[in-house]
Amino acid sequence: MLSSQSIGVMHHLVGFLLEPVIWALMLFAALSVIDIGIALAERFSGLKKWQQSGQTDAFETLAFKRIERSDFLARIAPMLGLMGTLIPLGPGLSALGNGELSILTTAMSVAFDTTVLGLFVGIIGFVLGRLRRRWYDEVLTSMEQAHD
Repeated sequence: MLSSQSIGVMHHLVGFLLEPVIWALMLFAALSVIDIGIALAERFSGLKKWQQSGQTDAFETLAFKRIERSDFLARIAPMLGLMGTLIPLGPGLSALGNGELSILTTAMSVAFDTTVLGLFVGIIGFVLGRLRRRWYDEVLTSMEQAHD
């Protein structure tokens, strides 16, 4: 079994992760808003310009990077949300055992907020990834037909 020292060290290390997880989630939320703007600009003007340019290789490279970014948001943000849920629950449940309900309330609030934010960013990434795949496939098909 683990010694109380190793458990204590692990508890402190995990406790230090909460702040970076929250900042990373906020960064991903900002990136998802920016990505929505980029996707709207693409849809209403950018894709037509790419299609007319006929630069298939450059477009494929750009498409790959943007789909990869959407997939990254869709996968990583929910993981960070889960981390942000679990990290404060340990101290919150400890506080409940000591009768300190205010600490438990704060921990639960952080846990729910990080879960919701992580899932929301993940949904945005998933939807943008799906839309972009369809849009880019249409443009690439059109570009290939134009060259034939």
